Amino acid sequence: MKNIVVLISGSGSNLQAIIDACNSGQINGKISAVFSNVPDAYGLVRAQQAGIKTEVVEPKNFANRLDYDLALADAIDNYAPDLVILAGYMRILSPAFVSRYTGKMLNIHPSLLPEYPGLHTHRRAMENGDREHGATIHFVTEELDGGPIILQAAVPITAQDSEADVMKKVQVQEHRIYPLVVSWFVDGRLTMRDGKALMDHQALPAHGHTEK
Repeated sequence: MKNIVVLISGSGSNLQAIIDACNSGQINGKISAVFSNVPDAYGLVRAQQAGIKTEVVEPKNFANRLDYDLALADAIDNYAPDLVILAGYMRILSPAFVSRYTGKMLNIHPSLLPEYPGLHTHRRAMENGDREHGATIHFVTEELDGGPIILQAAVPITAQDSEADVMKKVQVQEHRIYPLVVSWFVDGRLTMRDGKALMDHQALPAHGHTEK
């Protein structure tokens, strides 16, 4: 059974979806630990309620981002992870951290990348008049929100939608597709090689799978 470590900064709703998928057998893996840079992140409570070890590594205790990331990576390595999952982890990772977990670190982003990397994606999509938005799961590389795309799920934006409405639609899809992609990885179907995402040894297209 594969060891999984999850990094969070907030409420941990995607963490909960992955916990549930592990418990149901959809994911043939075990979450060994959950790390947060925020001491009062509710995702830590979710992990504790599930009997998962939690650790908080606070940036304020380190002189710079590199020192922080190296200490965090050393702590993560105590759990010998086969997969590192970013689930609402709100820090930009240093190249040293990313290189340590190249090919075994996933992230979920609330937009249809390459559109709207960074923050406030729902608002930006609405302000741009988009009629479609969504979520993307990708391998993590040094480029912010720019690693090889694995799977996308799209949702419609209607004239009646508020930003909160769009966020809820996207989260429904996030909670569905993130456990699915994690299951592909732990089952050995999903890999990264030469900067590309491969599914069953076949390179995925630039936008990965797109589900509507």
